[in-house]
Amino acid sequence: MPINEEIREKEIRVIGPDGNPLGIMSSKEALQLAQKENLDLVNISPKAVPPVCKIMNYGKYRFEQAKREKEAKKKQKTVEIKEIRLSLKIDTHDFETKVNQAKRFLEHGDRVKVAIRFRGREMAHPELGNATIKRFADACADVGVIDKLPKMEGRSLIMFISAKPASTKSAKAAAPKEDAPKAAEEPKTEDKE
Repeated sequence: MPINEEIREKEIRVIGPDGNPLGIMSSKEALQLAQKENLDLVNISPKAVPPVCKIMNYGKYRFEQAKREKEAKKKQKTVEIKEIRLSLKIDTHDFETKVNQAKRFLEHGDRVKVAIRFRGREMAHPELGNATIKRFADACADVGVIDKLPKMEGRSLIMFISAKPASTKSAKAAAPKEDAPKAAEEPKTEDKE
């Protein structure tokens, strides 16, 4: 934003430090008013006709703006993409370990990129890779949904899985809690009889 001497317009609309409009005046007069109060003249709306300038403490304004941006970044949730690599000849235990790792990533809220790299003659059998990646997606179905269907990219078969929406998770979490009190009440009714 242009401030103080950088404002070169002949006439500007000026707003005082308290937010009240002071009217239309030349930029020199507005700059003198700002300097009397030891404040800056800041062009807050340069495209307006005439441009709107405000008398304010520019350093304090920039500090508060940076603070607001920092707070907004804190509240923002970044979704990371975690990659899990499989092979066509993966053993069952290794497969289960990779599934558990993917579930952990999905529960944390991250996206998972599942990749199967084809080597040498494995390129002749893409159906084996499709079967493996489908089996992986089915194993992760309780915590994630397929975001991007499996697709060949060069020598790799790639698929993206993202976490299920929070509403379904909370509904699943609430359902067992509701069932638990009913189960606890049933033995009490038996004791009364």
